[in-house]
Amino acid sequence: VQLQASGGGLVQAGGSLRLSCAASGRAFSTYAMGWFRQAPGKDREFVTGISRRGSNTYYADSVKGRFTISRDNAKNTVYLQMNSLKPEDTAVYYCAADRWDGPGTSQYDYDYWGQGTQVTVSS
Repeated sequence: VQLQASGGGLVQAGGSLRLSCAASGRAFSTYAMGWFRQAPGKDREFVTGISRRGSNTYYADSVKGRFTISRDNAKNTVYLQMNSLKPEDTAVYYCAADRWDGPGTSQYDYDYWGQGTQVTVSS
């Protein structure tokens, strides 16, 4: 599966952005999906994940209550709605697909990655 992330940009603190990740290839609904982010000089970290049918979601503590992951299997797309953004949310955001039971919370659980989209939150 190939993943294409989009929707990043520059936003002021307190603002919102919606990221999208479009998947090509077969059987999108058989993959759990996740979003990770990587800030300069830091390790890639788990943000959120969603199960194959969207019935289960998981969030990092740092984004709980502010971010929402969702998916539309008919459109082969997973979304990340980000509200109440903070400067510390600034990072490159990556979507990823987990072909096994998931979603995992480690980057090593994921098999396919998108190219990343930059999110910058100004104070």
